[in-house]
Amino acid sequence: MTNDPLQDEQAQDAFGLEGNPLAAELETLRAEVEQLRADALRERADLDNQRKRLARELDQARRFANERLLTELLPLFDSMEAGLAAAAQADPLREGLELTLRQLHRIAEANGLAEVAPAGGDSFDPERHQAMSMVEGEGLPPGSVAQVLQKGYVLNDRLLRPALVMVVRD
Repeated sequence: MTNDPLQDEQAQDAFGLEGNPLAAELETLRAEVEQLRADALRERADLDNQRKRLARELDQARRFANERLLTELLPLFDSMEAGLAAAAQADPLREGLELTLRQLHRIAEANGLAEVAPAGGDSFDPERHQAMSMVEGEGLPPGSVAQVLQKGYVLNDRLLRPALVMVVRD
């Protein structure tokens, strides 16, 4: 039999199968086969969608596996930077602290961590910055960052902590 119903009908007429119980059974079996094909295609599509979803979830788990650890390291970065700000310029301890902080930043960056530290004059981004207060701008455009109080951080484009900033008043 072919996929052309007209040819199938002609073949049935040629063999005298019209009205034959075998012809009815043949049509029933054809309908079942088509239903099974459709079911198989649907199942294959469902399995493919499930495989793709699991692959996406696995990728997300890999990208953000160290989120907790890196989040807990953020206060360490803040403390070390505060120590550097307070240390004397020609102090050997300061040099060691700078090297240690650079190593930590390199390791964190290799694991997807990036700083959110706008410079004075950069425009305020409510998705990455948290305004702590408004100040008068000395030569800075309104709505721009006047001062950074605390750096923010993102992990693979996901915000871990917003930068705390002071914004120039309109």
